[in-house]
Amino acid sequence: MSKPDYYDVLGVSRDASEDELKKAYRKAALENHPDRNPDDEEAEKKFKLASEAYEVLKDPQKRKIYDQYGHEGLEGAMGGGGRGQRSAQGFSSIDEIFNNFGDIFGDVFGGRGRRGGAQRGADLRYDLTIEFEEAAFGTTKEIEIPYRVDCSTCDGSGAKPGTEPETCSTCGGHGQVRHSQGFFTLSSSCPDCGGSGEVIREKCPDCHGEGLVEDRRDVSVEIPPGVDAGTRLRLRGKGESGGQGGPDGDLYVFLDVEPSENFTREGDDLHVSCPISFVQAALGCEVEVPTLGESQTVTLEPGTQHGDQKVLRNEGIQHVRGRGRGDLIVDIEIEIPTDLSDKQRELLAEYAEVSDVEIAKGFFDKLKEKIG
Repeated sequence: MSKPDYYDVLGVSRDASEDELKKAYRKAALENHPDRNPDDEEAEKKFKLASEAYEVLKDPQKRKIYDQYGHEGLEGAMGGGGRGQRSAQGFSSIDEIFNNFGDIFGDVFGGRGRRGGAQRGADLRYDLTIEFEEAAFGTTKEIEIPYRVDCSTCDGSGAKPGTEPETCSTCGGHGQVRHSQGFFTLSSSCPDCGGSGEVIREKCPDCHGEGLVEDRRDVSVEIPPGVDAGTRLRLRGKGESGGQGGPDGDLYVFLDVEPSENFTREGDDLHVSCPISFVQAALGCEVEVPTLGESQTVTLEPGTQHGDQKVLRNEGIQHVRGRGRGDLIVDIEIEIPTDLSDKQRELLAEYAEVSDVEIAKGFFDKLKEKIG
């Protein structure tokens, strides 16, 4: 079962500041702390998950990795560098910390590597901009992504054809070396082989010992209806090739959405501006408003005020995680004319006089002089 998004766990936006993260975490921790919720397993799970989320997001480096690659980025290899490199990991419990004790100190004593053998390919990120209507209705996009595949010259070994990697003499092929620290004996990645257990004396001329070469491929991305800016799509197995028979990494597509000419979006609801004249507002009228489909006629009652709203149910964005749609909200904007004809001024002056409405001093006199 996949983990929930850390930002959703804390109830903050993806650009939340450090103070906002801290405030959200404190709130979640207080609400779900085991001392306040004895024998409540669900509260305990939420407390641990909030702590896990905060531990990652408060750390700039871990947060950057998570933003780019998600949970898998904290657990597996991220692109960059040669084989035998892993990204930082997040730990959700004390037991997990102790289980990874050697890996933690491996970072301190010279980098962390993986012994030769099957290795999972690196995850990749692609930023994709789509149109507003494509986000509303869903679409399919063909994208071209750069990625790395096994070098055909050396079959991914990194060694020059005709040669083979040699067992590392420093670690004896184990990929780990031991360090004594007081009462403790700690293991870390071998500094000479990077934890692979092998050393390449003669590197492949095409991949320079990496075992991987740059390539490009086309990927079809299915975008569901209702997505919004910031949505992250995961395409399993579309990342870099795995090493020596290992599984391929994943591709993460981050979406950005172009603004609409007609609508502004709030969640799954849409807003559309509807400008009318003060005469239409006073007497009532019918107006045509755009929707995601065909335009619709909306009836405005006499006495409509500036800022009034008309709601068209189920004319908004489709819920991306369920059935139904949001609403379309028509925002009424009353426009005041700035250039009146003499006749219009005369009629308005008569209206003001009949309605006992105060207007600028001397207005009637000037109007009478002008129209004779």
